[in-house]
Amino acid sequence: MTALLAVLACALGLLFTVGHGGGRSRGGAAHDQRAAVGWGFTHTKYSADRGEDGARRTAAGLLSADPMPQNQAVMGWGADNPEPRPGSYNFTDLDRRVALMRGTGATPVLTLCCAPDWMKGGGPQTDWSQKSLEKAPLPSHYKDFARLAGVVAKRYPDVHHFIVWNELKGFYDDSRKRWDYEGYTALYNLVYEELRRQRDDILIGGPYVVMDSNSPGSASNASTLQGPWGVVDQRALDALTYWNRHKAGADFVVVDGSSYTRDGSLLLPDEFRATQKFADVTAWLKNATGLPVWWAEWYVEPADAQDNRAGWTEQRRVAVQATAMMQMARAGVAAAFYWNPEGDTGACPGCLWSSTELSGGGTGLPMMELLSRFGKAFPPGAETRRPVVEGEAQALTSGRTTLVVNTTDHGVSAKVDGRGMELGAYEVRWLMQ
Repeated sequence: MTALLAVLACALGLLFTVGHGGGRSRGGAAHDQRAAVGWGFTHTKYSADRGEDGARRTAAGLLSADPMPQNQAVMGWGADNPEPRPGSYNFTDLDRRVALMRGTGATPVLTLCCAPDWMKGGGPQTDWSQKSLEKAPLPSHYKDFARLAGVVAKRYPDVHHFIVWNELKGFYDDSRKRWDYEGYTALYNLVYEELRRQRDDILIGGPYVVMDSNSPGSASNASTLQGPWGVVDQRALDALTYWNRHKAGADFVVVDGSSYTRDGSLLLPDEFRATQKFADVTAWLKNATGLPVWWAEWYVEPADAQDNRAGWTEQRRVAVQATAMMQMARAGVAAAFYWNPEGDTGACPGCLWSSTELSGGGTGLPMMELLSRFGKAFPPGAETRRPVVEGEAQALTSGRTTLVVNTTDHGVSAKVDGRGMELGAYEVRWLMQ
């Protein structure tokens, strides 16, 4: 009887795993612990691989002092077209970015996006407009894109983490007013199989869906994933669910999103409590997929018409970011990547270091200090607890470290686990036992 019960239990466990698209990666192996890469950032158009020599050295020293995961797209955001003509490759820019990752001790990650123009119906001349860059390859060229992914994987044998595509770009079906998740999953599976053919030591994830949300009470594509911060768009969950059920395999699930709503960019109930969304979405993803959760991007400050986020003081920005990161850490994310580390001018709100395009650049900025310290204090898998807080502040503890954030624009008196303190406006304070 005991043996029979064991067999039945095993069968039920297998049924659950298959039905959810995989709490395990392909072949039934338990999740690779390498999926938990931790807190890092994504390179964009400007980064520390180019600019003034002294500034680049300064930035490289900053990154080497506290190595963290670094992510780079294979085309766009600082990387030239890797295959302008079929079978003709240009990896100059990507080589330089990967060299920066290697030289600074990073855990390198590559996002397999975007596609050369000839795979999208164009020619050898690269159209760098946003509209063109964000087109998906034609279905007739899915295999060509998969082959390119395989070439990339072979070229960089020390890169072990690959994200397939970015934000379902080009996969929205206007006629059906939903994501073409069938098309994306077909592309994903071809890429997944090609990567596995080329190497057996890599980790692969998708679908990099934007977890958009509308205001509480919204009836537009409303899902059951909701909170005081808003209601997640059901179409995003549909895309995730389809990919999860039909994927060839995965080692982690990838999303991005913001704490503000899509309708009016509202921060509800306020900018600090809106960050609860990151914890709630992470919990849903873990339950729905059984996979380690990656946030490829996250945003807490609404953008203006030019997609700039410069309306807050740096103190306020860092405080809200710290609160968002505490929410993700508490929920148990495996990886999170901060977007856009530097700009090309002296003013760069929220950047990690000053522009290497300028003499004297490359020096660390407040967000770099937060990201670096947070990554060391709250790595994936760390046990966290919420200390008892009296006053207008939020806090999170792991081991002997507690991070405290004043959630107001004025000084406050607070107690954290009985320890009294005075906090300045939007102050972020680290406490050590």
